[in-house]
Amino acid sequence: MTDDLRETPTYTFSEAAHYLRVPVDTLRHWLLGNPFRTKAGDAYSKPLIAISGRDPNLLSFHNLVEAHVLSALRRRHRISMPKVRRALDYLQEKHPSPHPLADYWFQTDGIDIFITEYGKLESITRHGQLAISEFIQLALRRVERDNRKIAVRLYPFTSEPPAADARFIVIDPRVSFGRPVIAGSGVPTSIIAERWVAGELVKELADDYDRTPQEIEEALRCELWRQAA
Repeated sequence: MTDDLRETPTYTFSEAAHYLRVPVDTLRHWLLGNPFRTKAGDAYSKPLIAISGRDPNLLSFHNLVEAHVLSALRRRHRISMPKVRRALDYLQEKHPSPHPLADYWFQTDGIDIFITEYGKLESITRHGQLAISEFIQLALRRVERDNRKIAVRLYPFTSEPPAADARFIVIDPRVSFGRPVIAGSGVPTSIIAERWVAGELVKELADDYDRTPQEIEEALRCELWRQAA
């Protein structure tokens, strides 16, 4: 067991998938790999993200950050998994790391290397390259880092399309056991949702927690997006 809370197995696949707005099965494929059949017989695609701990059913905060970035590639640009895998393999050759998508290096040179390698695999225009880079940067700007450039907080997307400046909800492994809270308050979004479902009004909740109605609404989006979809 590691003493670093960012590497501690914390999140179930269901929890992580909910926070990141991705299907549970998709997240499992990313972290556990995927068996499939071919004409030549059974085959297996290796994971795109390495699970931090020994428990294959729990993800760490760093895993959450990596899946957040990978989701940006897949959800917006529909880059196929084989192409993502080959680009990530190339990235690992250039900068070996247990968590390449969570590294600060990926935020700088790594994005260019990834897109360059992806461009070799798929004919994309310069405009397409810029669009991919810009959306990855949008996702990475929601990862807060300490003075050592290590990811310490994640501001998950709470809307679709994502709003660049919406940073009302934060996931911090040191606060509320790493569950989403209203930024700057430590108030879990799950508590807000439970009280709202029980019949309390947004204004009442905002007054109780000394937060703005917009913050309360963002907490509800974080927790109840499946019901609103």
